[in-house]
Amino acid sequence: MADSQDLRTFGWGPWLARRWEAAVADEGDAEKLVPGRIVAPGRGIHRVAVEGGELLARPAGRLRAEGVRPAVGDWVAVERLGARDGLIRRVLPRRTKLARKVPGARTEEQVLAADVDRVFLVMGLDGDFSPRRIERLAVVAREGGAEPVVVLTKADLVGDEELAARIDEVRAAAPGTPVFAVSVPAGRGLEPLAAFLVPGETIALLGSSGAGKSTLLNRLVGREVMATGAVREHDSRGRHTTVHRELVVLPNGSLLIDNPGLREVQLWTESGEGLEETFEDVEELAAACRFRNCTHRHEPGCAVREAIEQGRLDPARLEAYRELAREREALERRRDEATARKHGRAGSLMVRAAKKDKARRGEE
Repeated sequence: MADSQDLRTFGWGPWLARRWEAAVADEGDAEKLVPGRIVAPGRGIHRVAVEGGELLARPAGRLRAEGVRPAVGDWVAVERLGARDGLIRRVLPRRTKLARKVPGARTEEQVLAADVDRVFLVMGLDGDFSPRRIERLAVVAREGGAEPVVVLTKADLVGDEELAARIDEVRAAAPGTPVFAVSVPAGRGLEPLAAFLVPGETIALLGSSGAGKSTLLNRLVGREVMATGAVREHDSRGRHTTVHRELVVLPNGSLLIDNPGLREVQLWTESGEGLEETFEDVEELAAACRFRNCTHRHEPGCAVREAIEQGRLDPARLEAYRELAREREALERRRDEATARKHGRAGSLMVRAAKKDKARRGEE
């Protein structure tokens, strides 16, 4: 990054200045802090864009103790420790975020990207094609407050009729979501994406390995900033060529975040709005059922089953809705159980401490 770098290049503006003032108001040495944005998170050291250049900064011990993990796109308060080194003292409140449950059994959140305006859901028109995955990723985007946009890559691999049919499938899976089909090497279909590349605004790329995210990013930047690789012939899956998350500034001033391919996307919901918005058609039908607690299986007067019988709703879409709803409910139960265990341990520690204090006073 050039030493003359202006932080407005990374989206800084009046509303962020107000957020900054509120965030550092209670810091006793706020004059030592400067605003910055995480452009590439690391295991312990993060690249942070600040006014005039870039710092390599580590999170303060307090953040680590509180379990706060800076993510790509986060705005942070940094204390300079040298010409190129810094200490991240605070992560500013996130306006939006893309999050999932960490892979595996742990009930923890992983923030994939922060302060994102919209998300390009990238999916190949080869063996990567899966409307069900688009539904899941659309829920993730909307749940975090970002606008989803579907980008179907490798359009040169299918004929016109098949392309039209697949676009219809995706539109049915994500009603109201813009859908575009592109062939990046040929430069085909890229023009409409320009409307979403707004200077100062941030787009994140989400999709599986081999979907063409890095190839798309390189094309939009105009040079190779992310390595790309071939996909396997038997299943069209790629290796994890992109192994880190990075915020890149495009020539027109918009910002793009590339992400490694996602093998697993378990939901991490807080408001539940992402599921309702993505499956608005199912929700509207359910509202017309005779019974408010209708399971859409055997009850009389079920508007959802009637829509399926009449061909107005794909039964696979209803099953996808049920699966995601079950996943959300299971997540909420696990979080409640984890909170109860945490409070239980804290309560037990307080009781033991009180008993020890009582015994000590008795000895005195």
